[in-house]
Amino acid sequence: MVLILSSPYNLLSCIRMKSIKYSIQLLVLICCLFNLSINSTFAEEKVQDHYILGPGDKIEISVYGEDDLSMTALLGNNGIVSYPFLGELKISGLSVKALEKLIADGLKGDYLIHPNVYVHVLEYRPFYIHGEVKQPGSYPYQPGLTINQAIAIAGGLTERASTDKIFLFKEQDKEKQLKVNLNAQVNAGDTITIEQRFF
Repeated sequence: MVLILSSPYNLLSCIRMKSIKYSIQLLVLICCLFNLSINSTFAEEKVQDHYILGPGDKIEISVYGEDDLSMTALLGNNGIVSYPFLGELKISGLSVKALEKLIADGLKGDYLIHPNVYVHVLEYRPFYIHGEVKQPGSYPYQPGLTINQAIAIAGGLTERASTDKIFLFKEQDKEKQLKVNLNAQVNAGDTITIEQRFF
């Protein structure tokens, strides 16, 4: 296609049109990235709401407008946290959402009218991977982790590893082992064992 420019005015119009076109494309790209970021943050918050707390998790508790009631805590083996006004709270085994409700209910009435409590997991307790991986050990957990991703974090499989003999020990019931595939979900505190294959 040949563009005939009969005057400098046509040239300026053409440049302006291209400039507007690229500006619109850039704006659309920025909007898409912003939307993706918001959706990702929202999805992470929804996952955190249902996350079950346990020893090794580091959490932040904050109450809107009440700095004295905000704190950071690392959960010990007993899963108990000492919280202002409410004393010792057994929070191991609670979801993040349930802990928010527990604290809000405890503060409501005697201390605050409508407490706005927010709990955020700063650091998740680790998961464990043993057997036929190149770097067995414990690693920081991230929501949405699969067996395949856990293997990658541990340096990949050894040459003797079997992809048919992967076992998952859930934190809640370490006596019971589940035979799983590479797409199975891993939770914080879980232990993965990968056995050798027969040649």
